[in-house]
Amino acid sequence: MADALLAARGLVVSYGAGRLGRSGSAPVILHGVDIAIGKGETVGIVGESGCGKTTLGRALLGLVTPSAGTVVFDGRNITALDERARRPLRRRMQMIFQDPMSSLNPRRTIGQILTEPILLHGLAANRTAAISLVYGVLDRVGLLRHTIERYSFELSGGQRQRVGIARAVVLRPDFVLADEIVSGLDVSTQAQVLRLLKELTSEMHLALAFISHDLSVIRSICHRVVVMRDGGIVEQGSCGDVFSAPQSAYTRMLIDAIPLPTVDSGWLGRSTAETATTI
Repeated sequence: MADALLAARGLVVSYGAGRLGRSGSAPVILHGVDIAIGKGETVGIVGESGCGKTTLGRALLGLVTPSAGTVVFDGRNITALDERARRPLRRRMQMIFQDPMSSLNPRRTIGQILTEPILLHGLAANRTAAISLVYGVLDRVGLLRHTIERYSFELSGGQRQRVGIARAVVLRPDFVLADEIVSGLDVSTQAQVLRLLKELTSEMHLALAFISHDLSVIRSICHRVVVMRDGGIVEQGSCGDVFSAPQSAYTRMLIDAIPLPTVDSGWLGRSTAETATTI
């Protein structure tokens, strides 16, 4: 993709060698992965547990150092940047975590959690100005303003995930990684969070990498989908093409595993009859 905001080429990530007394070669988690995400584009990264989805996302953000390959952000090779050189990019590259309860500091109020990044990156001259920005983002994600006085353990799961989204977008980033952010929510809350995220990516022209094991969620929010298996990409393309005519047997298996969208109206009668015959 020529106009990609974020692109990885030949990305290899391995863990374990030389640590904690381990010997031998390191297990390879990613095997030469190529991926590109354009401005304003939402790309789904899907696959079964252990396929390397989260490792890929963290490598794109620089939270994991690749063994080989390159990561280019906005035309700049950021693969080998140290933390000092990478720090100015942190505002532009944000992450929404899977478990908001563990990613939000329980000792700090929501107001402190949201204002400190603003002040750290110099987006507001003082705390009063920062609070004003926080009020704006709370309004946008559907949380009441008095939420700034509360702690994460006082909120519901859906409210905490909205705080996680607010923390990411309040810095006006260019790229956001969302890692399984609706997997722990009930269906109605999932729909609300997905709708909010879709609106925000459109309004802010965000590049979004959306990691999930659920193809039905990917289909509802993404422009393109990348299917991973065993640390590699087995298929990628537009959601329309991949869902209507998958080229990989593994992709077809994942699609076939999506629960039916309609309920079989005869299930209750059959279930009652089967129960009667066994009594």
